[in-house]
Amino acid sequence: MAHLDAYNRPISYLRISLTDRCNLRCVYCMPEEGVALCPHEQVLRYEEIETVVGAAADLGITKIRLTGGEPLVRLGIVDLVGRIARIPGIDDLAMTTNGILLARYAHDLADAGLHRVNISLDTLDAERFRQITRCGNLPEVLDGIEAARQAGLRPIKINTVVIRGLNDNDVVDLAAKTLDTAWWNIRFIELMPVGDGDLVTDAWEDRVVTADEIRARIEDALGPLQPAKMSTGGGPARYYQLPGAEGTVGFITPISEHFCYKCNRLRLTADGQLRPCLMSDQEIDLRTPLRQGADASEIKGLILQAIDRKPMRHHLVEHIHPEKRVMSQIGG
Repeated sequence: MAHLDAYNRPISYLRISLTDRCNLRCVYCMPEEGVALCPHEQVLRYEEIETVVGAAADLGITKIRLTGGEPLVRLGIVDLVGRIARIPGIDDLAMTTNGILLARYAHDLADAGLHRVNISLDTLDAERFRQITRCGNLPEVLDGIEAARQAGLRPIKINTVVIRGLNDNDVVDLAAKTLDTAWWNIRFIELMPVGDGDLVTDAWEDRVVTADEIRARIEDALGPLQPAKMSTGGGPARYYQLPGAEGTVGFITPISEHFCYKCNRLRLTADGQLRPCLMSDQEIDLRTPLRQGADASEIKGLILQAIDRKPMRHHLVEHIHPEKRVMSQIGG
C-alpha cells in the first residue's frame, strides 16, 4: 500500500531521470549552447537505480517513468527497462522521450517490458519543429511514433508545451489529428518556468497559454469537446474528445489550475537526488548513501523522508520557482 504524505496524498509514482544529456535543444528547456552536464561518475549507475526502484516498490510505489534529458541516448537502456520490469510490485513502466531515437528502440523496449511512451512534440510543422528544437528532424519523431504503435507501446500520449507567439497557432492542427488517428492522444501543457531555457525570464507568464484559451481555439475550429476517459496513467491531465474522434485531447494545467492537491509522485534526478516536488529545489541525496553501501532499509528511510517533506503546493503565482536545476536534470 502506498505511503501517505503529510497532506494524506498516497505516493505511488517515481519519475527517474536517467541522464541530463539530450539530442535536442528545445527553447523552453535549455539554451542553445546546452547546459553544464553532470560528470559521468556522478550519474547513477543502473544497479543503483535498480536498488532505488526495489526499495520504492517495497513502499508502495507501483508506477515508474523513465525520463531525461533524453533517456534513449543512454547506453544500455533496454537492459535497464528489463531490470525494472522484473521488480515485484512495479505494474506500470513508462517512458517520456522526444522520439528521435524511438524507431530504433521501440520493439526492443516493448520486449524488455516497457508498457507505454509519452512523446514530446510541439508542432506538426517541420520548419517550426526545427525552430523549437533547434536541431530536430520532424520525420524522425513521426517514425518513432509509428514504431511505438506497431510495438504495442500504448496508449501513446503526445505532450505539447504551448507557448504564445511560438506554437500556439498549432494547437488546432494537433487536436485535429485525433479525428482521423484513433491512437493519437494529445496533451496540451501550460508553460512552466524551470531551468535555463530561453523562455525562463521575468516575463515568462506572458508566454503562457492557458488550457481554457487552448480549448476555446480548438472548439471554435473543430467543434465541442466532450469529457473522455483514458484507461492508463492516472496523471493530472483532463481528457476530452471531439465529435466523432477516437483519439483524445488532454489538458495539463500547472499554472491556471494547479493539481498539487492530488500529486502522487517523487522525482529522482540523474545524479541521484530525490526531489519531493518538481517546483521546489529541496532534495535528498541518495547517491552518497548508495555508494557508501547503504542497504535497502536505509534507502527506504530516505524515500520516506522525501514523502514526508512533500510541500502542499507549488508557489509559481508568487514568482517562486526552482533555480537550482534545468528540466533536463530533473526529468519533468
